[in-house]
Amino acid sequence: MICKRGFSIMVLLVVISVGRSVLGQEPGVPTFAVDASWPTLPNNWVLGQVSSVTVDSRDHIWVLQRPRTVPEEQQNRAAPPVLVFDDAGNFVRAWGGPGGGYEWPANEHGIHVDSGGSVWVGGNSGQPESDDMLLKFTTEGDLLMQVGRRGQSEGNADTQNLRRPAESFVHQDTNEVYVADGYGNRRVIVLDATTGTFKRTWGAFGNEPLDSPAEPGGDESEGPSQFGTVHGIEVSNDELVYVADRNNSRVQVFALDGTYRTQAFINQNGGSALTAAGLAFSPDARQQFMYVADQGNSHIHIVDRETLEVLDSFGSEGERPGEFQALHHIASDSNGNLYTAEAQRGQRVQKFVFTGSR
Repeated sequence: MICKRGFSIMVLLVVISVGRSVLGQEPGVPTFAVDASWPTLPNNWVLGQVSSVTVDSRDHIWVLQRPRTVPEEQQNRAAPPVLVFDDAGNFVRAWGGPGGGYEWPANEHGIHVDSGGSVWVGGNSGQPESDDMLLKFTTEGDLLMQVGRRGQSEGNADTQNLRRPAESFVHQDTNEVYVADGYGNRRVIVLDATTGTFKRTWGAFGNEPLDSPAEPGGDESEGPSQFGTVHGIEVSNDELVYVADRNNSRVQVFALDGTYRTQAFINQNGGSALTAAGLAFSPDARQQFMYVADQGNSHIHIVDRETLEVLDSFGSEGERPGEFQALHHIASDSNGNLYTAEAQRGQRVQKFVFTGSR
């Protein structure tokens, strides 16, 4: 029998050991185990394609899904587009969908909750009119701002509209929202997070983003001079902008002003080129690790954020817990756990519990 004091010391040692691993105070690559029971859906709801996931400052997990993709015979049970769970998987709230005063995306794509609790939602539909807007809501789903209008984009030079934006991230210190404006355009666009006013924009390598594909030629080892699909975006604690250029199998890194710093290819020789779909960072102050969702090959790549070296990978194609089908976006919480969104065939969100490092 273990005495209470002995048990407490044992738990404390475990917490210290895990904490040091998360904080990057010990060498080793993070390890994870899937929580097959997470989350708990209420009301007998059914999920459609789960396009995006994000975590707020309270470690509530926000899920964006596509009710229109729920099979017709189950449409009466389709869950709302935005669902919120706590880290244990308990349901918190749900909202979203077409409403008065704003244009809801025809195809939900990206969700982000900023440090102030505002919720940013974008879509990537191109038919019948493209989702050329970004929406900002309160936690309860009340509209705060819409930037851009449906079907109004005039391309990469347009500073008033987006064009099928994939994801966004708000940098608190500058009060700017960085948008991966990447299904219809080939750019990062930066806006004032309060007013939506245009600040700046850039393309791959800091080049001017072009509406037409990049001309052939150039340094093949560097890849195309224009972005393919700008699919994910994160800003690190040390103020670097990481951009997931999905179709070109790479992550590019920029200063806040758009100055190009470096890039790395992710699983460039994999069976599918769609290898950099979503990004997340480990929760330590250094954000030592970056996690890259490899959509086409059903992997999560663990990357040294500073060197961009791929340290390890896990995951495989399949429908069982811990496997992936069309892995899309990814997020991490303050305890180092990961959350994944599966669109197209997957139609689920999964939790991977941080178990330590090796």
